[in-house]
Amino acid sequence: MFSEEDLLPLSGLQHMAFCERRWALVQIENLWQDNRFTAEGKALHERVHSGEMDSRPGVIIRRTLPIHSFRLGISGQADLVEFQPAPTGESGIPIESRRGLWRPVPVEYKRTRDKAGTHAYRVQLCAQALCLEEMLSTKVQEGAIYDGSARRRQRVFFTGEMRVLTETLAARMHDLYERGRTPAPILKKACSGCSLKKLCLPEALSRSEPVERYLARAVEKPYDT
Repeated sequence: MFSEEDLLPLSGLQHMAFCERRWALVQIENLWQDNRFTAEGKALHERVHSGEMDSRPGVIIRRTLPIHSFRLGISGQADLVEFQPAPTGESGIPIESRRGLWRPVPVEYKRTRDKAGTHAYRVQLCAQALCLEEMLSTKVQEGAIYDGSARRRQRVFFTGEMRVLTETLAARMHDLYERGRTPAPILKKACSGCSLKKLCLPEALSRSEPVERYLARAVEKPYDT
C-alpha cells in the first residue's frame, strides 16, 4: 500500500501506455507542450466538466469525481461517473434517498479514438475503475469512452488482461519515478503526432537511426518540422 504522499497522477497511465519516455518527460522532467490535438482534447474536457454534455434519464451522474487507489499508488479525477441501477443479482452500492443498488460506470471523454496498439485510453479508464472498486468496495465491470470526433460512445469491459496491464504500468510508473529515470527514445510512427516530439527529439536520440543519417537530414532540411 502507498501513502497519500506517494500517489502519482492517474492520468500518467495514459502516457505510460503510449510511451514511457513521454510520461517521464512530463512527470520527472516537468516538460509539456500543447499541439492542436491536446488543445482540442482540453476543450472537450471543459465541456464535460461544465455540464454541457450527457444527461441520461434514470442515471445519477457525477462529474470530475476525485478518485484514488492506495494499492496502485495513483490519484486523480474521473471525467464522469454514471451510477446506473444494478440489475438483479449484480453488485452495487446504496445511494442515499434512492432505492435499490447502483453500479458505477466511469466514462472518459477523448478527442478521438485510441491510437492503434496502445490501449492508452482503456488503461486510463481501467485505472479509474480500479480506484472506484477500492473506494466503494464494489465490482466495476465496465466503463465507456466517448469519441469526440465520431460523437460515439464505446463500451469497455475490464477484462482480467486489461486489469493486469493497468496494474503493471502503475508499478512501472512508480519504479521510474523512484529512480528518476527518463527512458531513451524509441522512434516509431506514433511520434509524428506527439506534442512533445520537439522536446523528446526521437529522431536525434533514438538508436533506431544512425546519428550521421539524422544530421545529414537536418542539414538538408534545417527548417523541417
